[in-house]
Amino acid sequence: MTNFGVNMTRVVVAPGKYIQGPGEIKKLYEHTAVYGADGIYALVDKFILDNYKAVIEGNFAGKDVEFTMVEFGGECSQEEVDKHKANMANKKYNVILGIGGGKSLDAAKAIAYELNIPVVVVPTAASTDAPTSALSVLYTPDGQFDKYLFLRSNPDIVIMDEEIAVNAPVRLFIAGIGDALATYFEADATRLSNGTTIAGGKQTKTAMALAKLCFDTLMSDGVKAVKAVQNQSLTIAVSNVIEANTLLSGMGFESGGLAASHAIHNGMTALPELHHLLHGEKVAFGALTQMVLENRSEDEIYDVINFCQTIGLPTTFEALGIPNVSKEDLYKVAALANDKNDTMGNMPFDVSDEAIVGAMYVVNSLASYDD
Repeated sequence: MTNFGVNMTRVVVAPGKYIQGPGEIKKLYEHTAVYGADGIYALVDKFILDNYKAVIEGNFAGKDVEFTMVEFGGECSQEEVDKHKANMANKKYNVILGIGGGKSLDAAKAIAYELNIPVVVVPTAASTDAPTSALSVLYTPDGQFDKYLFLRSNPDIVIMDEEIAVNAPVRLFIAGIGDALATYFEADATRLSNGTTIAGGKQTKTAMALAKLCFDTLMSDGVKAVKAVQNQSLTIAVSNVIEANTLLSGMGFESGGLAASHAIHNGMTALPELHHLLHGEKVAFGALTQMVLENRSEDEIYDVINFCQTIGLPTTFEALGIPNVSKEDLYKVAALANDKNDTMGNMPFDVSDEAIVGAMYVVNSLASYDD
């Protein structure tokens, strides 16, 4: 059999089941009963515990199931994981339920991984594509990055309650759009370079189609959805964008591949002045920078700049909070973005530090242009 010198092993991964709709937090027993009645250990964010404790407990009241609900400590650290494993040691739990933001969900996934039991995650904002992934990011107890924990599989069930998501701060929703915005461009770069994806193989046509659908959904419904969420209203556009932010982007990045956009996001962590920004806000600027690196048309770049500015994503140095940033600082960003262990290597051409700095200046200039 002719090989042609190309490894064509393709991999696509996905959560076991994805459920999205209004009021789904009231159906937790129904969704978890498939795993039996030995016991459910629920790890819940403090805010959700303070505001939804009765609703969550009501799912299991009068049911023949052992239910334990505990507050997440605030940091997804190995120490936090070990603490909950110790809590679970004297009882048999057949599933762990994570409810809250990204760190609490990552902790739940890590605990389930170490105990080899199913995990059900319930994100409470459409702010990131991480809930669907087979990855947990671990930090030290004081919040410094520790390591990536690559899991055996994606979550068994992801449950997105649209009513909770639409009542979360609108900035989180917009940041989710920023994160999802990069999915298509990074998958496209990975396709052209025949790069390796987070799933551990080459890209599938399925993943590329999902990434393109993600982008098209944001462009068609993103502005309408943000306007609705600003008024805590659930519309069809909001539902579509929640799906794009969470599922389409999640499968798109994991099975489609990451490239310059997220590498530049990681590079931006070199500047303390940018630490106040949310993940998706930095990724959006990274996506624009990638578009310039690829020498995409001005019309295409302006379309994305105008979209970002309309919904409130940063497109200039001033909007990022670094109006007078030095070239020296931008080279720090570029050097970290070009780390050999990051995803810049999935670009279909070599990218120099100088090219990254130049592209960031071009984005700033194009986005600052006032007719």
